[in-house]
Amino acid sequence: SAGAVKIQPKAEELKFVTKNDGYVHIHPSSVNYQTRHFESPYLVYHEKVKTSRVFIRDCSMVSVYPLVLLGGGQVHMQLHKGEFVISLDDGWIRFVAASHQVGELVKELRCELDQLLQDKIKNPSMDLCMCPRGSRIIGMIVKLVTTQ
Repeated sequence: SAGAVKIQPKAEELKFVTKNDGYVHIHPSSVNYQTRHFESPYLVYHEKVKTSRVFIRDCSMVSVYPLVLLGGGQVHMQLHKGEFVISLDDGWIRFVAASHQVGELVKELRCELDQLLQDKIKNPSMDLCMCPRGSRIIGMIVKLVTTQ
């Protein structure tokens, strides 16, 4: 019958926000330029250029858990209006955890991964999949990222 239908934005209308530059747009030469919808609101990018406006190139969508586990900066969790909020980069990026337990588990997994990567840097010949601690951490990350 009748009703409103949400129209996807045109490629040139789609914009994202960065901490330092405000609004940025996907460059017309990017393979993602014609993408009108992303499952996650977060993108990582390799190059940023300013011409008529600020553009990003070589970008990929990233979901929440890889961003929390592999993104830079410290992970913090706090209670805010009854919800457990996980934050990165001094609060610039924030997520609501399903529960306090989930938030603490993600935060702890990030700490374990950071330590595991530091151990690998110190000992490059270490096989992360063969050592019991490394295989458990990697297994948990794979399970989390593939099931959520």
